[in-house]
Amino acid sequence: MQPPFQHDDLDLPAAVARARPQLVEFLSHCPEWLLCTAQRLVPEAALSSLAGIAHPREKISVLLDLLEEAGPAAWKHFAQSVCMEYDLPLDLEVLLMSSAGEGNFSQTEESGTDTRAQSSVPKGSARSRRSSSSGSDKDAKQRRLDACVRYRHLLVSSIRQRYGSRRAAEAQEQTQPLPFNQTFVNVVIHQSKAPRFKERAEKPREEVAGAPEAEECADTAVKVSDLLCSEAPSHTTKVIFLFGKPGTGKTRLMHRICQKWAEGVLPQFLYIFLFEFRQLNLLKRKLTLKELLFDMFLQPEDSPDAVFQGLLENAQQTLIIFDGLDEFAANMDVSSSSKRSPALTSPLSISQLFAELCHGNLLPGCTVLVTSRPKRLPDFLLCTVGVLAEIWGFDHERVEEYVSHYFCQHSFRERAIAHVKNNTKLLSMCLIPALCNIVCICLEYLLLKHQMSVELPQTMTQFYIKMFLIFLNKQQGDCAGDEETQVNCNKKAILGLFDLALKSLEEKKLVFYVHDIPEDVKEFASLHGLLTVFEVKTSGTCPEAGYAFVHLSLQEFFAALCLMVSRRVDKNYLKKKFFLKSKWTLKNETKTEFMESFHIFLSGLSSRECRTFLMLLAEQDEAWVQEKQDVILQSLKKLAATHLSGPKVLELCHCTFETQNLEVAQHIGSLLNFKYEFKNFRLTTLDMSALVFVINSSQDLICLDFAGCLVDTDCLEVLAGCKNVEHLSFRSRRCGDDFAAALSKGLQGMGSLKKLELTGGSITAEGMTGLVQAAAQCLQLEEINLQGNRIRDPDGKRVMDLFSKMEKLKKVDLSNNHLSLNAVLSLAKEGIVCQNVTELCARGDTMVIYFSGTSGTAHRSPDLKLEEKKEENKEHIIPTRHVNLCLQDHRLLSQHAKMIVAILQSCPCLSEVDLSGNKLGDEGCSCLLESLPCLSISKQLNLSQNLLSVSGICSLLKSVNTCQKVMEVQVSLCHGTAVLRFREDREFASLPPREEPVFSTDDQPHGEESQTPTTPQKIRLTDCNFQASDLKNVCAVLKECGHISELDLSQNFLGDEGLLQLFQCLPKLKMLRSLKFNNNQISLNSVFFLAESLTAPEHIKTMSLSLGHPQVVHLTFWERVSSTSRWRSGSLACPKQEGRGQSFSLRDCRMALEDVTRLCQILAQCPQLTEIDLSGNSLSDQSIERLLSFLPSLCHLTLLSIRKNSLSPRCAVLLLNSINLCERVRVVEVRSSENAFLHLGASMQSQKTSCRLTGCAIGEGQVEELCSVLEQHGWLAEVDLSRNQLGDEGLRCLLDHLHRVPGTCSLNLSHNGISQDGVLHLINAFVTSGNTTEVQVSLCSKATLIIKLTSGGDPRKILRLAECNFQPEHLEKLFLLLERCTGLTEYTSSNNNMTVQAAERLLHSLRKDLGLLKIRICKDKTLFQLVIRFPPCLEKTESVISRLSLHKPETKHSFCQRLCEKCAQLQQLRWSHMELHEDEAEMLVRIFLPLPELKVFGLTSCSVAPAGIDYLISGLQSCQAIEELNLGYMKLSSAAIPELVLGLCEMPSLKRFILNHNSIGDDGCSRLAEALRKMHSMEEINLSHNEIGDPGLLNLAAVLLEMQNLQKIDLSGNCPSPAGGEKLMEALAHCKHIKELLLSRNGFGDRTAVTLPLCLPHMANLKILHFQNNNIGQAGGLELARALVVCGLLEEISLSENDLGEQSIHALSKGLPCFKRLRRIDLKFCGITDGASKSLSLGFQQCPSMEEIILSWNALGDGGARELAIALPKMEKLKVLDLEQNRIGACGATRLAEELATCPEIQSIRLWGNPVPKGLPETLTSQDPRLCFSFN
Repeated sequence: MQPPFQHDDLDLPAAVARARPQLVEFLSHCPEWLLCTAQRLVPEAALSSLAGIAHPREKISVLLDLLEEAGPAAWKHFAQSVCMEYDLPLDLEVLLMSSAGEGNFSQTEESGTDTRAQSSVPKGSARSRRSSSSGSDKDAKQRRLDACVRYRHLLVSSIRQRYGSRRAAEAQEQTQPLPFNQTFVNVVIHQSKAPRFKERAEKPREEVAGAPEAEECADTAVKVSDLLCSEAPSHTTKVIFLFGKPGTGKTRLMHRICQKWAEGVLPQFLYIFLFEFRQLNLLKRKLTLKELLFDMFLQPEDSPDAVFQGLLENAQQTLIIFDGLDEFAANMDVSSSSKRSPALTSPLSISQLFAELCHGNLLPGCTVLVTSRPKRLPDFLLCTVGVLAEIWGFDHERVEEYVSHYFCQHSFRERAIAHVKNNTKLLSMCLIPALCNIVCICLEYLLLKHQMSVELPQTMTQFYIKMFLIFLNKQQGDCAGDEETQVNCNKKAILGLFDLALKSLEEKKLVFYVHDIPEDVKEFASLHGLLTVFEVKTSGTCPEAGYAFVHLSLQEFFAALCLMVSRRVDKNYLKKKFFLKSKWTLKNETKTEFMESFHIFLSGLSSRECRTFLMLLAEQDEAWVQEKQDVILQSLKKLAATHLSGPKVLELCHCTFETQNLEVAQHIGSLLNFKYEFKNFRLTTLDMSALVFVINSSQDLICLDFAGCLVDTDCLEVLAGCKNVEHLSFRSRRCGDDFAAALSKGLQGMGSLKKLELTGGSITAEGMTGLVQAAAQCLQLEEINLQGNRIRDPDGKRVMDLFSKMEKLKKVDLSNNHLSLNAVLSLAKEGIVCQNVTELCARGDTMVIYFSGTSGTAHRSPDLKLEEKKEENKEHIIPTRHVNLCLQDHRLLSQHAKMIVAILQSCPCLSEVDLSGNKLGDEGCSCLLESLPCLSISKQLNLSQNLLSVSGICSLLKSVNTCQKVMEVQVSLCHGTAVLRFREDREFASLPPREEPVFSTDDQPHGEESQTPTTPQKIRLTDCNFQASDLKNVCAVLKECGHISELDLSQNFLGDEGLLQLFQCLPKLKMLRSLKFNNNQISLNSVFFLAESLTAPEHIKTMSLSLGHPQVVHLTFWERVSSTSRWRSGSLACPKQEGRGQSFSLRDCRMALEDVTRLCQILAQCPQLTEIDLSGNSLSDQSIERLLSFLPSLCHLTLLSIRKNSLSPRCAVLLLNSINLCERVRVVEVRSSENAFLHLGASMQSQKTSCRLTGCAIGEGQVEELCSVLEQHGWLAEVDLSRNQLGDEGLRCLLDHLHRVPGTCSLNLSHNGISQDGVLHLINAFVTSGNTTEVQVSLCSKATLIIKLTSGGDPRKILRLAECNFQPEHLEKLFLLLERCTGLTEYTSSNNNMTVQAAERLLHSLRKDLGLLKIRICKDKTLFQLVIRFPPCLEKTESVISRLSLHKPETKHSFCQRLCEKCAQLQQLRWSHMELHEDEAEMLVRIFLPLPELKVFGLTSCSVAPAGIDYLISGLQSCQAIEELNLGYMKLSSAAIPELVLGLCEMPSLKRFILNHNSIGDDGCSRLAEALRKMHSMEEINLSHNEIGDPGLLNLAAVLLEMQNLQKIDLSGNCPSPAGGEKLMEALAHCKHIKELLLSRNGFGDRTAVTLPLCLPHMANLKILHFQNNNIGQAGGLELARALVVCGLLEEISLSENDLGEQSIHALSKGLPCFKRLRRIDLKFCGITDGASKSLSLGFQQCPSMEEIILSWNALGDGGARELAIALPKMEKLKVLDLEQNRIGACGATRLAEELATCPEIQSIRLWGNPVPKGLPETLTSQDPRLCFSFN
């Protein structure tokens, strides 16, 4: 590296020569003047040479040569003329005048004004000066020039005096080595290429740190002169920002720049000024630019205005240095400068002056050099900085240079150098110049005192302490005594110095005046070189003496010591001052800007090693000092628990390192989230040392991620000792081969490293090989990522050999390395034969290799024992490993095919091969396919996007015949798809290639049997743009492929002709199961052709056709088997397909009447046709009528569907008439005027028929014809005419014909617009008609109207009226009608405006009837609900009050008194939802409870006064005949139980005891258990929801052992533990007659669930099991599901709200066939997915009694819905399927709707809460209202 400065020889000819380009540039703007001047001074003959020169600049250069050759006189005349005529730059004018003999070049040289070549143009327009110009102008200009020259001379002298060699010599003469007064050694400087400040302006302060993003920095160091000479636009201010960490030598470098300028090394600058911000802090007034330059730096001796004007004119040759921006105390974030430049005479603050200079508003064109510690840049600097650079400090060479220079006069110099170089930690510190100086001071002291052994401190803080003690000792000499003595002698001054340091930092004061420092402190500090003195200028007057610490970090060190030793500082104040957290969180840095290292020193002082020193200074004991140290340590621990960015982590690590406390380091390391992320900043070796210290102290494995960080190779040496790194990542363009080599040296030391990433760098193949060779020694390494480097051509064999040695390696990523094609193929060739490679993926720029992660030798041969067991099949053993190979998007051509084949043949265990995205073409693909029998590919070969044609497709199809492992071929020329899939069956591993078709040919005797195993194959040739002409070649190949099971030719242009060709080759496709011919532009003729094929022997199973968009042609075939398992010659065998039905579907095809006729004629010839679907065909009424006329001919038809077809009301009646046209019709269903379904039976035997014509707009006009149809059919079971438009008149007409309808059936007329008058007319028909047995009417929103007819024999006559809104006139008519009704057995009136008077009138109307009559009168808000049964024997009155709900008690007493007179033999009394006061409870107890015949008493959900409760419970003691007692929902507590127990003891006949939803608790349950012990007749116990825990449950379990007659027990909703559940299960095993077991919501868990299966075998009569919400997991669920099969009588199972797991669901599904009586199953909230749906649906199909399935709130998707839909037609009794809140989409919902059409018995499928697209629910519901998408 070159030094920052380089001397140049300074003489006049050389200076003129260097200024020549500048002069040529200037004169190029006035060529005419120059030629005219030359003509006067140069001979004419010489000027003739200009004739051949065309370029202007070249002509000017030649003219200057001629002027020089003309002699000194001519040159002098030329120089004087140009200087007087034009306004030249000052440096150029001075140089020309000197060259002409006018002026003093020696002064210029002394002033350092050597003019370096720079481009310059005249300012403004050239100012022509005529030869007649006055002499006064010349004199004025000369005086100005002279003044500027004198000022430069003065400036040079001043700077030499301040910073020159004379001062350095004086410093060297001092006997005391001052701290930080190091000899200058060039530092390393790195410049940013393109600082993106604007992008980083909003980033947090700690992430920016004033530095550029690390990726922006150049690799090579730069010289200071390069920074200063960098080009900038003319007259544009150039701002250079130079930052560096504390101690890197920024200030020293600025002094060096000034010194070198004074020596003439920077001739491009005429003027140089240096300002220190710490001194500018002292200025309290505003200054002009002139005052700043002259008053604050150097005043001219005379003519200041002329000098200032010269500065303005030569701003481009002016350098202004601002040192220490971080030390500026005022606010630097000034508002943006005005667009107009401020006046030169305007006083401004320092921050404003600085900003205006940087913006170029003042002294435009000058160069501003700013230095700072890393910190957030002021906002205005973000946009103005043009050059950004960082001082890194020393490298190893400079450290050695510095140490060598420092010890140059000592004999032990080499020993000192060796000591530093051999100590890694010491060498890391020495990379910081200030620390290097301190290390040398300490090392010198120790070497002088202890020649044999040297023990240096470990941390920066300890070095500062050692340096301080050395200075104390050296100043006093050898007789000064020990360190303790020196400290004690100067303690007052030392503590005063500490106080000064802390106080000044808090006050942001870095410079002090004499009066600021105590005299003893000043003398002590000056004597020991701790303070430096200098001149301070605050005005143009005489300067004052200023003092400052020799370095800011020394001041921070002393301030930290003050906090630790001062008695005035307590723990709270110390904690407050350790403001590292506030430093990180504060948006501005006003509180911490001068304390960059303060917290590090505080941390270092908290170490155990510093304790003795602190005790000495503080004069305190160890406990006092340790208490303070603990404050710092605890603060550090707390900081680690917060979220920290990379720089904060490093800062914390530095502090931790300084403590040297392993306990603290271990604690902090364990809290740093196990991942260290560092982004876009530079890490030094000191940073890495601190980081490694913390990581190694922790026991946790971590991830180290360096993204865009500058990490020196020196750092990698430190990192090599990091033993706890599991994942190491470097992402930086700077990471090249050298970096990789340096990293390789330390990899083996990282014993826990599993993942290594070096991405986005510049590593080449050579660097990669070295890195991998080193990584191969890391046996634990699992992943290597080298993507984004420059590894173009790696040595495939060498690399793979190395990878194969890494036993745990799983992945290597070489993506984005611009690998050549040869490199890719080489890696592929070597990779797939590598024993531990499992996948090699080369896709475009992606290259990833996956490994097995185990030793490569593990797969080389099978286990020896296995070989002994299978000795006879040794040659058939399939390799255990499988390799995937992807060579995608690599522009492979046909000529590469053979090479690829060779690669593939080398691996016997390929699984998937992807060659898509290349250019193999037909030729290359054919070559591959011909070799297919020789290749071992077990899953898939992808040849997509390889420019295949139709010819290539034929070659591909041939492979189906030649390679018996091909299972599927998928080709699409439009999409470029070509994929072959293979069967993985082990039996094919050893079979030879197939040369001939597996099946017999036409001339082969059918008696022979082929022994070759058959493999069903799928061929998909979609989107290939096939024409009918192309199909000839394709069919020729297909005929040879006898194993095709699925053939798809969709999305082509084959048309009718192509379909015909295809059918000609179908006889050869003997295993075909599915044929798709979608979107091939077929016509209606093809539809007829296909329909005719149903009668042919092709064994077609289903035919689905559609001529809409898209077109659909999908045929499925039965498995064709002949008697000899072979095909006979020449034709297909046609065995009888008994029991096999055919399905024909034609949709979206507009057909005229003649087309329908033709189609029906064809279909009538199909004897096995069972289903016809003609949906969406716009069939007219005539067409449908014609279709129905063919029904008798379709002898095996079971379902006719006509959906999405507009159906008129007349058409609906036509469809209804089908029951008379064909006796096999069992169900006619017409819905929403567009969907019709006819279900037909297998035989013509008379069976009940259901007719449902809902939502068909049937009105009065169709009633007569409709009734005529119904009258002809004698076996009606149901007629549903709901949601039509009958109205009152339609109803009247229908009722007139009703008596003619034969048989027994139900007639539903709901939602037909019936009014109260219509209802009365219906009641009249009910009264008069002999075949009407039941009428149910509701005129509310439900609009129910149901009539049940009977042919006789049914004595019942039932009338139910609800919410009919009867008015008094309607009620009177009703009562008159009822008076005429004979034989009425039941009358119910709910909410019909029935008053008490009306009820009495009703009873009077009905009282004459001597038959058995049941009356219910219900009214919501006003009073009562009554049931009275009048017996036929009047002398023996028996009245039973079933339910009395009284909400308004004003009529209760009189009503009850009259009632009870007739209820002496009352047997049942149930009251609910009543409010009973004390007197009412007393009446209840007094009147009803003592009744001797009372067997059932129920008092539920009633509000009873406390005294009334006591009265009631005590009254129960008189109920001796009671058999059922229900006190549910009565809020009874355990306090009421003792009285209740007394009552229970008086009830020997009690069978059913219900006490649910109370709060009896454990105590109440235990008391009840004792009472129940004697009740051996008990059949039902309900104690659910009673807060019963284990104690109560255990007492109850003990009683259950004796209850042999118990049939039902409900203990749901209590709070037992799993242990209590176990005891309960054991007791229930003795209840052998139990039928209902309800144990929901108890939280029993798996422990109880595992115990229950042990009890189930003893419960042979169990019918209902509720076990929902019991925290059952997979373990318990699996055992329970397996055990349920022993309960064959189960009718209802509920296991909802348990996370059963898929295995449990599968086990339950397998057991479902055992439950022949199962009616209801609830599996809500059980986590059921599509994976379990198939087994569930298969199980449901085998439950013949299933009525309700609840699968809501699971995870079933379209797949699950599809499986359930398939099962629907086979569940004949199913009524409800609940699928709410699943994941069923459009496909699943549509499939359910389709299958629901074939299931007339299903009442509802609930789909609320599923992600069905908007609009689809309405569409599907309109088709079938049984699909429910709303929340009910």
